[in-house]
Amino acid sequence: MSIALKQVFNKDKTFRPKRRFEPGTQRFELHKRAQASLSSGVDLKASVQLPHGEDLNDWVAVHVVDFFNRINLIYGTVCEFCTEKSCPVMSGGPRYEYRWQDEHKYKKPTPLPAPQYMNLLMDWIEMQINNEDIFPTSIGIPFPKNFIQICKKILCRLFRVFVHVYIHHFDRILLMGAEAHVNTCYKHFYYFATELNLIDRKELEPLKEMSSRMCL
Repeated sequence: MSIALKQVFNKDKTFRPKRRFEPGTQRFELHKRAQASLSSGVDLKASVQLPHGEDLNDWVAVHVVDFFNRINLIYGTVCEFCTEKSCPVMSGGPRYEYRWQDEHKYKKPTPLPAPQYMNLLMDWIEMQINNEDIFPTSIGIPFPKNFIQICKKILCRLFRVFVHVYIHHFDRILLMGAEAHVNTCYKHFYYFATELNLIDRKELEPLKEMSSRMCL
């Protein structure tokens, strides 16, 4: 890895603190297995398949947290160039505009500048993954019945970060020499989400052409 790339993905550049798994737990072991797949050169498409005998919710949980940490970091590297002036609308090119909606302030889909949308998105996901009722860390505490649905919504929103970064800020990624790293993260995310049917195909449309080339 080049010195420039090390600086780009230095932990100090993270958009917000990482969520971690406790060593010695089953989820920590699954997390290590998922991490290893990114650094060992193994077939990413095969690595995302649910291991025999493992719980689906555990497998999804460790990946969702890992993707949040990684995508959060990727956006953190370009966020200084993503301003209300440069990105007055959260979009993925002229055909796709994303509007924010939540249970609190924005009860109807609301157009927002990309940096404001991103902050709300990351805050919302962070709240979900730090909520013990949704992502329990204690052994023996069950996941909620709607856990997979919650994760689908998280992954859908994280995908929109990829869309915005690739379409509007990829020049910065290229200048930083981080293209290969971002592409690997994207492929890992894409294979995982599609393998387990965790993202609606229509959400993938903005990057469909790129995905068909990159994720054969």
